[in-house]
Amino acid sequence: MTKRVELYRDQSKSVYTSGNEQRLIFHFRNDAFAFDEPGSEQLDRLGEVNNKFNYFIMCKLESAGIATQIDRLLSDRETLVRRLDMIPLECVVRNVAAGSLCRRLGVKEGTDLSPPTFELFLKNDVLHDPMVNESLCESLGFATPAQLSEIKAQTYKVNTVLSQLFDDAGMLLVDYKLEFGIDSEGKLFLGDEFTPESCRLWDKETRVKLDKDRFRLGADGIITSYIEVARRIGLDLSEH
Repeated sequence: MTKRVELYRDQSKSVYTSGNEQRLIFHFRNDAFAFDEPGSEQLDRLGEVNNKFNYFIMCKLESAGIATQIDRLLSDRETLVRRLDMIPLECVVRNVAAGSLCRRLGVKEGTDLSPPTFELFLKNDVLHDPMVNESLCESLGFATPAQLSEIKAQTYKVNTVLSQLFDDAGMLLVDYKLEFGIDSEGKLFLGDEFTPESCRLWDKETRVKLDKDRFRLGADGIITSYIEVARRIGLDLSEH
């Protein structure tokens, strides 16, 4: 199956039609963005690493009973996925204080959050993804009460599965974002991606950052770090 028309692109990937109306193709690029500003840097193997990492994680979640958009791996940088009508929300879970939470509330980075927090952000690049609450989501038609309830439950289920996966591998799942969509039959699926680009991961003992924050802070060895994260959770991304 080959990609045809590009429907849209975000910072990490381009999404194409596939010739099957119910399937799309994710093509992960080598573009690395520090934040939301224009311009990018090319990192060799970034697309391949993110593609295979995302497929691995989504398969783990499928095994845990979480319905995902994933279908099958097509190549080093491409994956076939279900076509979804995406809900325009980013669901963010925080297990440890970092990033924007610290800036907004003056919380010290590294503060454990118990229970984990759940936040909603409107997916809108022009507005820089503003924070919204469930009432606004319902009133403005972003999602129904039933969808919001299921999204929240599924997001916390993901947190349980992945926090344990990374903890067993000596890492802290600090925070992450998820997106959901609806298929042609009205069923909710976890969509988009889960990679070191869309979460924060720290070494459990040293609290060394192993995710995209390394790139934001100007550190070297981004791809090496991502490959090490993959190795710890059982995914071999070494070149053969």
